[in-house]
Amino acid sequence: MKRLSLNSWIFLGAAAGVALGLAFAALGPDSPVTQQGTYIAGLIGTLFVDMLKMIVIPLVFTSIAVGVANLRQHQQMHQVWTRTVGFFVFSMALAIVVGLTASQIFRPGHGLHLEMFAHVMTDAPAQTSSAADFFAKFLHAVFMNPVKAMAQGDVFAVVVFALILGVALVKGGKRFARVHGLLEEVLGIMLMLVGWIMRLAPLGIMALLAKLMATQDAAMLSTLATFIAVVIGSLLLHGVVLLPLILYVVTGMTPWHFWRGAREALITAFATSSSSATLPVTLRCTEQHLHVKPDIAGFVIPLGATMNMDGTALYEAAAALFIANLVGMDLSLAQQLIVFITAMIAAIGAPGIPSAGMVTMVMVLQSVGLPAEAIAILLPIDRLLDTFRTAVNVEGDMIGSLVVQKWVRAEKR
Repeated sequence: MKRLSLNSWIFLGAAAGVALGLAFAALGPDSPVTQQGTYIAGLIGTLFVDMLKMIVIPLVFTSIAVGVANLRQHQQMHQVWTRTVGFFVFSMALAIVVGLTASQIFRPGHGLHLEMFAHVMTDAPAQTSSAADFFAKFLHAVFMNPVKAMAQGDVFAVVVFALILGVALVKGGKRFARVHGLLEEVLGIMLMLVGWIMRLAPLGIMALLAKLMATQDAAMLSTLATFIAVVIGSLLLHGVVLLPLILYVVTGMTPWHFWRGAREALITAFATSSSSATLPVTLRCTEQHLHVKPDIAGFVIPLGATMNMDGTALYEAAAALFIANLVGMDLSLAQQLIVFITAMIAAIGAPGIPSAGMVTMVMVLQSVGLPAEAIAILLPIDRLLDTFRTAVNVEGDMIGSLVVQKWVRAEKR
């Protein structure tokens, strides 16, 4: 008999948690069964989230530093990889702007305050009254003692230091090979620990949802449906309108011609929800149907499967604003800028991390003081949204290879 996957167990745990929470709600808040059940559920859920928080800082630090340092392997393709990374950053930035804008317009979750998370809210960056204060406080939060940032769980400052360290390892080359190797080994240990923690995910999600459903009404379900619609609509806008428009402006290729050549890869991505699993199909479609040279496609597509995640970046930015609305927190300009940068970096680091969406979502939420426990609301719908996210991720890789090929050809003339 085939064993159930972790995603299947998480889904079953979520369903059991909702059923248990509704049962507690039916018994009433004064019932001893409800009081004892929600207390136990709170203990289990808090333990699971604390274990995730424990791993976030070392995991994010090593994964980003190693990821940036690995770019030195492609220095012989300097012209290609600089343009590739430039396109990836631009397309993910555009996706995040779409997600943030849609969340600001439709405001899913606004007006529904979840008291369950009130006690775990952390202090967020202070509101600013002027542009000078904004930049001064922002820069102070970015460049700080990395040891202090790690000890305090300041995710954003740790991410910035990891990026700078990764660039230094690239510039240093073979001189710092031992440091690079040490970071890779630490990353391997962190990934092993994540795998152990994730075995508790179904139980942790069941406990978190049981407590949530016992204390909330059906209004939460309707606002969740609104959030799903906002995310899918934003993904379709980015994938069906904006990315094809960029392709047409740069290369002159029509969207119809692109989709006809890319359909096999996009359908596979939608079905598997995995950019890595779709990689062979993506390469074949890009080289044979879209006529990208093998040396460019062979670099851009695998790198894109690792670090170009338009759909993931859009989702995590929109989810941060959704959670902020749910807990009644208005994110300032500084906080939204932090969400913008952190969501992009989280999306870049996500593919190399098992159950990436959960771990990197914790990173984005904590960067602006939002409760990590709120991932319990997102996980039951994650599998549905992941199909659309992955299709957009793969589409961005293929369009990126076409754009890079055009740019490289233009420079050779």
